[in-house]
Amino acid sequence: MKALLTSILLCFSFIIPAQDSTSVISLAEYLGYVKTFHPIVKQANLTINESEAKLMKARGAFDPKLEVDFDRKTFKNTEYYDKLNASFKIPTWFGIELKGNFEENTGDFLNPEAFVPEDGLYSAGISVPVARGLLTNQRMAMLRQSRLYVKQAQADRQLLVNNILYNATVTYFNWLKTYNEKLVYEDFLSNAEMRFNGIKKSFEVGDKPAIDTLEARIALNNRKLNLEKSRIKYIKSSLELSNFLWLNDNTPVEITDRIIPDVNTLESIDATLNTSALNIENYEISNHPKLLSLDYKYQSLNIEKRLKLNNLLPQIDLQYNFLSQTPEVARSFSTSAYKSGVNINFPLFLRKERGDLKLAKIKIQDTKFEIQNTKVSLKNKIDALTMELDSYILQNDLTVTIVNDYSIMLSAEERKFFLGESSLFIVNSREAKLIDAKLKAIELENSFFKTKANLFNVLASNEVPLN
Repeated sequence: MKALLTSILLCFSFIIPAQDSTSVISLAEYLGYVKTFHPIVKQANLTINESEAKLMKARGAFDPKLEVDFDRKTFKNTEYYDKLNASFKIPTWFGIELKGNFEENTGDFLNPEAFVPEDGLYSAGISVPVARGLLTNQRMAMLRQSRLYVKQAQADRQLLVNNILYNATVTYFNWLKTYNEKLVYEDFLSNAEMRFNGIKKSFEVGDKPAIDTLEARIALNNRKLNLEKSRIKYIKSSLELSNFLWLNDNTPVEITDRIIPDVNTLESIDATLNTSALNIENYEISNHPKLLSLDYKYQSLNIEKRLKLNNLLPQIDLQYNFLSQTPEVARSFSTSAYKSGVNINFPLFLRKERGDLKLAKIKIQDTKFEIQNTKVSLKNKIDALTMELDSYILQNDLTVTIVNDYSIMLSAEERKFFLGESSLFIVNSREAKLIDAKLKAIELENSFFKTKANLFNVLASNEVPLN
């Protein structure tokens, strides 16, 4: 076992004490631990961390830059040139870039255009794209998309956490089902033992025939066999439940025989899973994390579309720099000393740009269809599960009546048997019918719980208590 009783008690210090040194773990407490400590839930949190790292990376495109370019050439004791060019650039939101520059060049073989004053030449200027890249560009688009990715990652994380909570919930319900079945077989094993001992004593005093003791022993052994089968199923379901239970230090925990499920789960399931009729009635489907994720994706694709549309414009970049050799004097920067330029780039056919725009529009249309389909699908699933739950409530009422009637018939048959007016065969038959009815009731309750879990999974609220 991964953790002994000490670890179990440490893990479940919140558990309510019960009789026979057993402790009950409710569905809410169990899901609280799953949501807090399960490795897959922690892994889901990494999607948010990853999106935040991408957002930081996108913001880096707006970081100021310091660039230094130094070239020197010396040959046969002759200094051909010694050139220093240092610049400081500040990118801004709308594609405009501010730039400060210092240039100092010396040497015997300088290009005439490289001659600068002895103390160097300073410049301050601006670079402006007047067509492509002014209102939107790659770095602007990446930053906007990264902000949406963070929100989309939060919605996706909710879906991932919801999925693991759903699987954990179904496993808990299966554990509860096998526990209830084991209780049924234990109860009827006690009845079979009492009946066998009573018939055996009656046989010994001559009140019952030997065949009755044989039939009672067959019934007893059948109950023992069924109990053993149910015990193994319960152990397996307990081990499956242990897959979802971890301690804070990533230590897995195994459920022991002293930990049992809450047999009154029916009373608290709606409060735990937020699946009451009132919650369903007030549920806003547009807030579903799947639709939110798709909506963020749609907004991101629209940003990409605007970028591709902007790329159809010609690239025209204007540069203008004021020159000065005394930058400490503000008036030394004037329009009489400047350096300017223009850069024009425009593909003639724009096939790449038009193809990119077409692909962006196709992605947007595909996402629109997915949003529409998801919205209708979620609504229909919620309606279908709601109607199924209503049916289970009706079936449960009928099953309770059937179980009560079988119990009354068994009690009456047992009285008739001990009065000598019935046979052990009929008593065993009545008891078998009652056992079958109780098992069907347990199965029906389990189906009801699983439908609640399916509804919880479809709603994707995953608002469960945290310990």
